[in-house]
Amino acid sequence: MKYPIAIEPGSSKTAWGVIVPDLPGCVSAADGGMDEAIELWIEMALDDGKDLPKPSLVTDLQKKKEFKGFIWATVEINPASAPDPIL
Repeated sequence: MKYPIAIEPGSSKTAWGVIVPDLPGCVSAADGGMDEAIELWIEMALDDGKDLPKPSLVTDLQKKKEFKGFIWATVEINPASAPDPIL
């Protein structure tokens, strides 16, 4: 599955922020770390027996005012490659 990610440009004083709008609470506010945030989100959702949400269209998300000025990309997510839960 390919999920859109919203990238908020940083400055000389702040890190870039990255949000996966379809995965509530899945954010990264550092240089790197988005892959780990996504993997952990997926792992927790699957552990809780939840289904992964369907990816939204980037064009639909771009219309939302909370994403004004964000840069868009997509990330490929393979739930089968999520880490095995710790038992």
